[in-house]
Amino acid sequence: MVLPRRRFLHLLLGGAALPAFSQLAMAQAYPSRPVRVIVPFAPGGQTDVVARLVAQQLSERLGKQFYVENAAGAGGNIGAVRAGQAQADGHTILFVDGIAFTANPSLYSTVGYDPVANFEPVGVAATTMQVLAVNPTIPANTIQELVTLIKASPGKFSYGSAGVGTGAHLTGELFRSSLNLDLVHVPYGGGGPAIAASVAGHTPISVGSPAATIPQAKDGKLRALAVGGTKRLRGLPDVPTMREAGYPQVECDAWVGVLAPAKTPKEIVTLLHQEMARAVKVPEIEKRLVSLGFEPSSTNPQELAALIKSEMPRWANVIRTANIKSR
Repeated sequence: MVLPRRRFLHLLLGGAALPAFSQLAMAQAYPSRPVRVIVPFAPGGQTDVVARLVAQQLSERLGKQFYVENAAGAGGNIGAVRAGQAQADGHTILFVDGIAFTANPSLYSTVGYDPVANFEPVGVAATTMQVLAVNPTIPANTIQELVTLIKASPGKFSYGSAGVGTGAHLTGELFRSSLNLDLVHVPYGGGGPAIAASVAGHTPISVGSPAATIPQAKDGKLRALAVGGTKRLRGLPDVPTMREAGYPQVECDAWVGVLAPAKTPKEIVTLLHQEMARAVKVPEIEKRLVSLGFEPSSTNPQELAALIKSEMPRWANVIRTANIKSR
């Protein structure tokens, strides 16, 4: 049977519209079951805390449980692989430490995932930064004075971090390499021990999270000299950013990003971003985030995609220059 041209075109166009209609219907029914929120780190860490705060709000707003599944190991790689291999229907999402997620492909010989090809960016839930502080016995009240001290005594000063390849370590190496400093790195088994070592004077300089550093700075046990982010910390309003101190090349925001498996329908990604952006601005959630040294973020999927692509070569250069090897 030969179909009339108009009828043929109608059927052809209708068939072409089916995938789009199917995606729209899926988005309207989303979520149809509990949503798995993969955190590629152990419970209690900063990424985990942010994920749980957001998951609670998404559960309330979207009517289905968003439950956290911790899949720690290999610096976040195990959880990222698990999320990247999940069904692309929005019922699995991934919260990442932005520095680890974009640096790991250069830090490890194999990670098992491609940060760009295997994921659909949803957005950034919150931003934070590292704080550079010194033991009060160090005769430096500004970051400029510290740089002068380090250059006057090459190899004498050391800084502590949460461990090899962590955000604190990479930020410290960005500081060291950008300013051509002879500075020794001392890795510890976590942010707490690293800060404690600086308080005790074992490593006179620390690069650590706001949550770990601010209490010690307020108690006078550490002297915060600069923060790495683009804006000052609310918890340390008198401490300048690296850019304000004259070192824009050391500027470095840390962030908690949210991603879905590649090919997750755009409508679902958009919905997740919109609801997440609202969730982090709920007053009690924002207050909790700020108390941990975070700022709520409304960074959208397109902006996160661009951020990932720009951060990967930056950290690759730092890792290559410092000859950092994976743990």
